[in-house]
Amino acid sequence: MERAALLSVSDKTDIVKLAKSLKESGYKIIATGNTAKHLNSSRIEVTEISDITGFPEIFNGRVKTLHPKIFGGILMRRENQNDLKEADENKIFPIDVVCVNLYPFVKTIQKPDATHNEIIEQIDIGGPSLIRASAKNYNYVSVLTDPEQYDNFISEFREGKVSEETRKKLAVEAFSHTANYDTYISNYLEDKFELPSSYIRINHKLEKILRYGENPHQKAEIYGNFGDYFETFHGKELSYNNILDLVSAVELVEDLGSNSCAIIKHNNPAGAAKGSSLFNAYEKALKCDPVSAFGGIVSFISIVDEPLAQKLNDIFLEIVCAPEFTEEAVKILQKKKDRRLLRQLKSVRSTRKNFRNIPGGVIAQDTDLVTLSKDSQLKFVTDKKPSEQELNDLLFAWIIAKHTKSNAIVFAKDGATLGVGAGQMSRIDSSRIAHLKAQQNGLDLKNSVAASDAFFPFADGLLEIINCGATSVIQPGGSVRDQEVIDAANEHNVSMVFTGIRHFKH
Repeated sequence: MERAALLSVSDKTDIVKLAKSLKESGYKIIATGNTAKHLNSSRIEVTEISDITGFPEIFNGRVKTLHPKIFGGILMRRENQNDLKEADENKIFPIDVVCVNLYPFVKTIQKPDATHNEIIEQIDIGGPSLIRASAKNYNYVSVLTDPEQYDNFISEFREGKVSEETRKKLAVEAFSHTANYDTYISNYLEDKFELPSSYIRINHKLEKILRYGENPHQKAEIYGNFGDYFETFHGKELSYNNILDLVSAVELVEDLGSNSCAIIKHNNPAGAAKGSSLFNAYEKALKCDPVSAFGGIVSFISIVDEPLAQKLNDIFLEIVCAPEFTEEAVKILQKKKDRRLLRQLKSVRSTRKNFRNIPGGVIAQDTDLVTLSKDSQLKFVTDKKPSEQELNDLLFAWIIAKHTKSNAIVFAKDGATLGVGAGQMSRIDSSRIAHLKAQQNGLDLKNSVAASDAFFPFADGLLEIINCGATSVIQPGGSVRDQEVIDAANEHNVSMVFTGIRHFKH
């Protein structure tokens, strides 16, 4: 019996190569309109689908493959006598290879000028049906959905037969392909019609297998398009932990803005600052905790130049990330062979939801994009008000606290962190750790400001901060004992600002 292959592709990459190989191996080539024209132009003999079905393509190609002779040829069980009998009665022949890729819906929705009607026309109907039918019947049918699959497939069928293992692999990839496609359609229509989602759909293709996860005994991968955001142009591949710390560092400097620098260690700020220049910001950030900065991740908001590169080479840093580097800076930084150098290609700020695994599913939340400014609805709740400089430092410290694991206490002065207490069960302990770190690094907390990511349930947390030397404090407020805390601030002649916003980070 003659072997048949059905080809119907939007992406014509290497389709001529595949068709020629199939033809040379004795396959009859069946194709839809545009694919048939493309193959005919390369002098490949093709049978158009309409010649098989006896029915023309209609509605500008909206209907062309949905026919029993096509789906029967794909779905018939080759060893089932009843199927063979019905196929013979209805003049249906088996189709053993199906190569389909879908209308470019994803590319279309990414075009800023695409109309809704244009997008709707890129919702493929026949294509997913052909793919699913072929994948369902993987015992007999090989289904191809990506030009990258062609070479391996050609090599195998030229040897005489496509293995069952290959057909299974192609079937799994096919169902993943249509699931991914349908996810984009669902997401688009939910946004367009402003309808809530009934399902959480995480829609990312495998980008890279990492060396390992948080620990060497854990496997890890990257899914999605992380490479669209960062380019590693020197050093080893990023690890799982590198990536988490890198994102934390970049998120922080994007919140801080111009002339800012962040040094991250184990997902917490080891130091952060705003300065008169990036060099000045880095110097200030490094002073906060130079010991912890060793082996850390440093991120900058703008271009790294030669003097800054020289300074960065004073200690070992796992990663240096910036939107750009001067040519001389790159030469200097590349002297450290194990260091990774990354260009940030675009902003990481996103309105996408954040997900975490839980037993039986995931929990999801909006990204924390809330920021404060002097124009925000701040409440100055104490008799003493912060000075202009103190207010600037309070807003700076508040941003650092947002990016620090709870319970977080951050001391700052002159646009730089002086001490950071992170991830403690007690807010008082976070204050003491921040104070201890500052003392160890020769930094004086006298006349500093402090930020707390959440309210003080009792006055003791505030008193600990005051004892460390802070003269102004920023916190959300909202405790049933707020007045007790305010009274303690007034008694010690410190200013305090309520934000009305909490920044827990778990």
